[in-house]
Amino acid sequence: MSAALLLLNRDLRVNDHPALRAAAAAEEILPLFVFDDAILGVGPASANRLAFMLDSLADLRDSLQGLGTRLHIRRGDPVEEAIRLAHGSGARQIHVSADWSAYARRREQRLARACQSERIRFERHPGVTIVPPGHVVPAGGDHFKVFTPYFRSWSEVRTRPLLDPPRRLAAPDGIEAGELPSLESLTSASPSPELARGGEQEGRRRMRSFIRNLLPGYADAHDDLPGDGTSRLSAHLHFGTVSPLELMQEASERRGGEPFVRQLCWRDFHHQVLAAFPALGRRDYRTRGDEWSASERSLAAWREGLTGYPIVDAGMRQLVREGYMHNRARLIVASFLTKDLYLDWRHGAGHFRDLLADGDVASNAGNWQWVAGTGNDTRPNRVFNPIRQAQRFDPHGDYVRRYLPELEVISGGAVHEPWRLGPLERGAINYPDPIVDHAEAAAAFRASRSRD
Repeated sequence: MSAALLLLNRDLRVNDHPALRAAAAAEEILPLFVFDDAILGVGPASANRLAFMLDSLADLRDSLQGLGTRLHIRRGDPVEEAIRLAHGSGARQIHVSADWSAYARRREQRLARACQSERIRFERHPGVTIVPPGHVVPAGGDHFKVFTPYFRSWSEVRTRPLLDPPRRLAAPDGIEAGELPSLESLTSASPSPELARGGEQEGRRRMRSFIRNLLPGYADAHDDLPGDGTSRLSAHLHFGTVSPLELMQEASERRGGEPFVRQLCWRDFHHQVLAAFPALGRRDYRTRGDEWSASERSLAAWREGLTGYPIVDAGMRQLVREGYMHNRARLIVASFLTKDLYLDWRHGAGHFRDLLADGDVASNAGNWQWVAGTGNDTRPNRVFNPIRQAQRFDPHGDYVRRYLPELEVISGGAVHEPWRLGPLERGAINYPDPIVDHAEAAAAFRASRSRD
């Protein structure tokens, strides 16, 4: 009987999965996920991403079992484990979803070479993005450097059809499936106490709820910090428990969908930048000659949510509590780090990577560089004023009080305008004074950039 191996990376679903459907054309299929020691062994593994991923793998295991096959689990080098399992099962084809980080592309190239050497057919498929990087390019260039013209071209692409799950799958006999490891065996860190659950079933439930209840008002509500009118699907998109194409098509067919589809396009935009510039997570996309501050004190205050600016601190504490941060808060805290404190964006991107369940290389690095002015922002020297941002997007202080409970009661009364905290109020709750003066810091940043 013919057998095919499906090497899963971050496409942990059965709905709209081109690589799965292609592998399912064989008589038997071996879905394989490998816990990659090269990733697990580099730095502190994110407990939040690992916990979310384990949820997602458990859900996928159950879905595959319901279709008639098993999820095979291994630990080690993905290329070596895939070739070993192919040999042991007699599989003569390996299917993967194309991914775009520098590491993922090197892994894919190694696998392609190994398959060629072993005379195994190797196929890569779309699915991680809506429009694959390189599918639309500007005249005379390999990728779009500005979002708006990319969005125009992206919007005109005729996308592939959505794919239903296979109706039935078969597994070869005599192949050990392996067990999912515990979180404790993968990391000594603990996940955030309010981390959302992963998995395709949870992702599809959240997708349906968002489209039904929040999408119609998304244009007006997605920046509202206390209202939290966002989809909260970023981690599901990162791990592929929700198809970005299905999400786009569902949203585009409903009232209020266009602003949300535009946000999905931003995700594709950052992926095509990453594909063209693999060092996006390490090097400036556009060097501005910054001589970043080396203040460990300022960096620690920012990480701990003790900058003295309640809107900044609330965002940083949401990140610790939930493994997630509202997108408007991400812009505010990133601008504060890079332009008020004049600290290297890589510190911020690394901290987000360590704590976010959705720590996607393309979106994380792309957005950090956009805010820092070293990326694809056409206004690289813009500075977000944390006071004005709080007044506009958290006018009654509800978001701030949610994550800074010390502000809830001062002298017997709730703080309704946290940006107006005076010295006596700060002293009463042991809340720090601002570590920088925003106006002075913004002026110094612009002066430094103007000298370049």
